[in-house]
Amino acid sequence: MERKTAQSKPNNLVQTIERVSLILEMVGQTSQGMSIRDLSAGLNLPKGTIHRILSSLSYFGYIRQNPETKIYFLGLKLMDLNAQLSNQLDFRKVAEPILRDLAEKTKQTAHLVILDRDAVVYVDKIETQQQAGGLKMASRVGSRNPAHSSAVGKVLLSYFPEEALEDFLQRNGLPRRTANTITDPEAFREHLKIVRSQGYAMDDEENEKGIRCLGAPIFDGKGRPVAAISVSGSVFQVTKKAVHDVIKGEVLAAAVEISRRLGFQDGESGRERSK
Repeated sequence: MERKTAQSKPNNLVQTIERVSLILEMVGQTSQGMSIRDLSAGLNLPKGTIHRILSSLSYFGYIRQNPETKIYFLGLKLMDLNAQLSNQLDFRKVAEPILRDLAEKTKQTAHLVILDRDAVVYVDKIETQQQAGGLKMASRVGSRNPAHSSAVGKVLLSYFPEEALEDFLQRNGLPRRTANTITDPEAFREHLKIVRSQGYAMDDEENEKGIRCLGAPIFDGKGRPVAAISVSGSVFQVTKKAVHDVIKGEVLAAAVEISRRLGFQDGESGRERSK
């Protein structure tokens, strides 16, 4: 199992910590849990090594085992860490009521995301009961999506300095997710210029067939784009007319209000691409 990150592997990486990280990630990939045999095969590590690490993780509460099936699951201690992480994400607390209001006004799913290791990570998600057809988005808090094919990812990438954007393209490329995904680097660069100038991005079935999304950036008090919000729904609900008439205005207004509450004063600090 190869772990893909935006950073190159450090020379002084502690092997045990790397193995712990890989085990936790692999156990968390399935709701059915993992056996020592599965982990050993998936990570190409001896069963004895896997067992020793699991025993230590179990002692500290990061892993739990079903005593009957001997299958391992993520431990409840991770929920404590997740709660602490949520407390550290101050903008999530600030954004939550505005995000909820946005979902109610548009009758669609509203997301709050950050960019982490070249992917967008959902840190909050609000759905409404009024959504036509009971549509449930596949996204969930903590899940990741490619940045290049999502509205929130594109809007955050549009603020990358040119050199950082080129590094991003070198590391990740532009894998095709649907027939609408922009896969040509030059076309993608030009697209990001438009996104930057208009202040929002649209994912027009570029990440998932049948889903349309519009996203806008969130700036902190220093004018840095630290997150993004979006409204997503099926193409039958989030029509281009709805985007133009209602959704775009509501998303932009919500993004401005969250940024304002984070101390951002609209100016050039967050608007000019670094050279």
